[in-house]
Amino acid sequence: MDFTAFTAKQLGQVLRSHRKAQKVTQKNAASIVGLLPKTISRLEHDTETATIESLFKLLSALDLELVIRAKSQEPTDKSW
Repeated sequence: MDFTAFTAKQLGQVLRSHRKAQKVTQKNAASIVGLLPKTISRLEHDTETATIESLFKLLSALDLELVIRAKSQEPTDKSW
């Protein structure tokens, strides 16, 4: 299933939801990739202060990948 996050807060919510759906605790996720549980918490709740390296480690622990793509172009109304 794909998720779209437009803000750091939304990204944190997606990560937390996915972790909980897998029944993985913050402590377990942290130990899988060598992070502290507080780092997992920071990624889920205070994403703006977390590092990109920690993000990729958490994605790995949850068997997720980051996909970057161009935003969909919506038709523009040129009638005005």
